[in-house]
Amino acid sequence: MISTWVSVIVMLVVFVNGARNEDGIQPCAKVHTSSTVVPLGSPVSATCVIREDCPLVSGQALQIEWRLGERFIPSSPVANESSRVSQTVISSFNHTRAVLTCCIRASPPQVVAGVEIRAGYPPEAPQNLSCQTNLSIPNTLTCSWDPGQQETHLLTKYTLHTEIWDLSKNHTYELPPGVHRYVIPRTDFALFSEMKIYVKAVNGLGEVTSAPVVLEPVSAAKFDPPEIRKVEIVPKKYSCLRLSWNLSQHQVWMHSYRLNLEIQLKTADSSQWNEQPILVTRVRPVDQCRLLHGTQYFARIRVRYQKSPWSEWSSSRSGVTLESAPTGRLDSWMKVSRDHMPKQLNIHLFWKPSKQFRANSQNVSYVVSVQKLPGEKGKVCSTRGNYCTFQLPGRAKKVYLSAVNAAGRSPPTEIRIYQPKALAAVFDVTAVPQDDISFLVQWKRGAPSGLTGYVVEWKPLLATDNSHIQFETADKNQSGLIITGGFEPYKPYGISVYPRFKDGVGPPQTVNAYLRQKAPSMVPKLRFKKKWKSHSELTWDEIPLEQRNGIIQSYKIFYWDQKGPIHIVNADPEETKVTLKDLNTKSPYEAFMMVSTLGGSTNGSTIQFEYEPIDAVSVVMILTASGVAFSLLIIFLVGCSTIRQRLKVRFWPIVPDPANSSVKRWTSESTQDSHLSWDNEDPIYLSRLSFLDLPTKLSKEEDDLWLKSGEETSDLGESICGSPFIPGYCGSNSDSVPYATVIFSGPCSSPPPTEPHVYLRSESTQPLLEMEESFSPKCYQNMASDGVLREQCFFGSSHDCVPEEEAETVIRWDDFPFLQALEMNDTQND
Repeated sequence: MISTWVSVIVMLVVFVNGARNEDGIQPCAKVHTSSTVVPLGSPVSATCVIREDCPLVSGQALQIEWRLGERFIPSSPVANESSRVSQTVISSFNHTRAVLTCCIRASPPQVVAGVEIRAGYPPEAPQNLSCQTNLSIPNTLTCSWDPGQQETHLLTKYTLHTEIWDLSKNHTYELPPGVHRYVIPRTDFALFSEMKIYVKAVNGLGEVTSAPVVLEPVSAAKFDPPEIRKVEIVPKKYSCLRLSWNLSQHQVWMHSYRLNLEIQLKTADSSQWNEQPILVTRVRPVDQCRLLHGTQYFARIRVRYQKSPWSEWSSSRSGVTLESAPTGRLDSWMKVSRDHMPKQLNIHLFWKPSKQFRANSQNVSYVVSVQKLPGEKGKVCSTRGNYCTFQLPGRAKKVYLSAVNAAGRSPPTEIRIYQPKALAAVFDVTAVPQDDISFLVQWKRGAPSGLTGYVVEWKPLLATDNSHIQFETADKNQSGLIITGGFEPYKPYGISVYPRFKDGVGPPQTVNAYLRQKAPSMVPKLRFKKKWKSHSELTWDEIPLEQRNGIIQSYKIFYWDQKGPIHIVNADPEETKVTLKDLNTKSPYEAFMMVSTLGGSTNGSTIQFEYEPIDAVSVVMILTASGVAFSLLIIFLVGCSTIRQRLKVRFWPIVPDPANSSVKRWTSESTQDSHLSWDNEDPIYLSRLSFLDLPTKLSKEEDDLWLKSGEETSDLGESICGSPFIPGYCGSNSDSVPYATVIFSGPCSSPPPTEPHVYLRSESTQPLLEMEESFSPKCYQNMASDGVLREQCFFGSSHDCVPEEEAETVIRWDDFPFLQALEMNDTQND
């Protein structure tokens, strides 16, 4: 745009400064160059000649200057010429377009002449000329070409030329600048007449022609996609399908000409068409054979005339070949366990087609039987899936697997039942993505005897159905295997390696793997939990498996207070809590979590928490917990004491101590309440209970008899006192104690006696068991012959004794309710 304005200014200046004569306006000066279009980078020379009658220089000395655009360039006067002629040379013209001007030095300089110079490259010969005929309405012939890689920087014109030899017609078509494609109308060519086509390119530096193309327009026709009408079986041919097809509506008339046809096939369970299309020259109808029996195929076709371009592929249609009985064997994998019943085997059997297996049908089922011959007897499983679960007796050794369709049954595949073994032979299993569809599984081998191979099993962890389990076998010498099984990115898979032995299957080693990983889809919410002193605990829930998108590598907790720096704590990926230590109890905190996998990290939302000192509720809780703990300690100690006492009684039985027995203790609460005077008196010690059926009134002689008996008993005790055989009997520290005999006047059923009950004293020198503390009895009350109770002392005097008059007390039968409950025995003397 600037160069254009400069050219306009130069022309205006020359017009104004020109001289008028009879021929019109003449320029004041003129610039002569070798060419106004030059190759880019070539030298350019120019000469400026000023007219004698130029009004700008009349009567003045001249000084001529040169400008290239806005830049001055050196000049030199021409030898043997006047000062009105000047010359300049540009050694390398590096502008694609520039204005060269001749000026007279003045103030300001006066432009007297100028010329525009263009630079560029000559055109390249057009490449890749091709023409294609459209047989649809309207019929046309479209030709296109490539102008070349180098830019010419010059205006280049292209023309398309056609020569029809049979008709002696030539046509030339001029194209607008920058257009490299032209559509020849149907009137300028004949479908079945050969013609020559070429392209010519012209610019200021030269002219060039493309290589010519000789063709018959119909051979350059690209047909519309054909249509497959149907795909059907060929009678009595198990491996053949017949295709019927048509051209499009506007090209049906071409059926009578020799066309070429290509067919592509694929099975229903395949995602790829066969790489090498099938070329067919006999196009109606088309039979395709050597196909699998009973298999669904999809077919598509395309056509062309001789060597014309292929049409686009048609829409696909499907057909099924005739089915036959399945052939080949099945690859299997069995897992055996004894979970509940020791005499029963729980069996999980998986299978897949081997390379030799052919289902030969669309509807195939699989039968597992304990018998080799076909039949309902012995069948344990029948399914259309790829696995089966059943139970067998513990003595079962093998099963048979067969594929069945409407045409028959495959030969049975024998599968031995291997018991699980505890012998490990696989270590350090790893699974690394190999590409976008497979894993490289590697392991370290053990060296146990009897090893026959390995089984690599994998399944998606988000699917619980066993139908998704897949497996591959490996030789015993292998330590790695590439597995391919429709893996999806960002989904977890469990990959296990089992060792196989001659007589069993060893325990597996399992790893989780992802084909590709990315940042988790969510971050768990942090929860604050106060702990003791300046420590706090942050907890969170585990991320659901379907939202992890990879193996969790780390949990990072970022926390800070209003004044301090940001702190980072790394949590164990297996944990869901972390403890924050040394917190400032007077400042609120903020925190967030970052969860990372190998594919990226995700930050969670920020929470705020403030650590508060221990409040009253915390104190109450602490005291309550301490009280509970103390109570449990007391219960534990008491329990231990009770257990100790029971053990002591068990191994060291307690012998009754007569010195610690008391009739007083047998008295009921009501009796104790009515006789409070007994509470301060010493107990009576009993040697035995005698139940006598006494008469209502006891005679004087009988009284004396009892008294004598008592005296004799007393004398016996006194006689023993001081005996050399039992030393230490007498005295308050003696081991012997006084005994007493209780006499009842009648049985329990008799009416209460009117006489007071009688206590007879009995003194025994039976030594007592050794006790921790010695016991010294003091006094006891005895019945005199007159029926009056008198307190007596034995083994020496006692200051606790009182006169008999002061100790007179009437004892009643009601004072002893325990004794009332005892059965009365008949003890009358002969």
